[in-house]
Amino acid sequence: MLKKFASDALGISDIGKVIKPEDFDKTLSDDFVLHEDGETIHFLIKSKTDEYCFTNRALIHLDGEKATSSKRVIKRYDYYQHVISDVRVETAGTIDLDLEIKFKMGELAFSVDIDKKEGEAITDLYKSLFEISVKQASDKRQFDYAKDSLERSQGLIKRSYTKDTALSSELEKATTFSNDWLNEKYDDFTQKDYKDIFMKYIRN
Repeated sequence: MLKKFASDALGISDIGKVIKPEDFDKTLSDDFVLHEDGETIHFLIKSKTDEYCFTNRALIHLDGEKATSSKRVIKRYDYYQHVISDVRVETAGTIDLDLEIKFKMGELAFSVDIDKKEGEAITDLYKSLFEISVKQASDKRQFDYAKDSLERSQGLIKRSYTKDTALSSELEKATTFSNDWLNEKYDDFTQKDYKDIFMKYIRN
């Protein structure tokens, strides 16, 4: 009991460890990776209660309430649906045994404690998540520009109509074009697979 109180006071009761690639298949997270669709694990942090599994397509979080319980809740956060932001690392102090990597996915904030011996590996993860966040912000900006351009073009077309124009036919064509064009631009600026970024920064 005394050891538990000491570990809680020092904030080391649930410090995560970085799992090596050769041990990925020994974790619970691996069972929920969409291997059949080409999804692969690039980084995995495991603590007594949680697992944070970063694949090329999503963060898979095995959320455990207590270390003494085997009950886990599996949550999946695909990058294209949950934009990454506010990525940062809090380094360990003189007496601290852990450091923290913090980030947001959409409105949800994550803070993961990791053994400070894993500092080099966490640097790799930080770079990966930060680069993904930059790419997502750029893609969103480009898609917003595309939507704005379409709206401006539609405004010009509407003002060019005359009473003799077959409005219903032209409007139907314009609507179909707009829908197809926006879907195309959404696909162009919505990246779902970030394997290239993880391969660039993660050193195994």
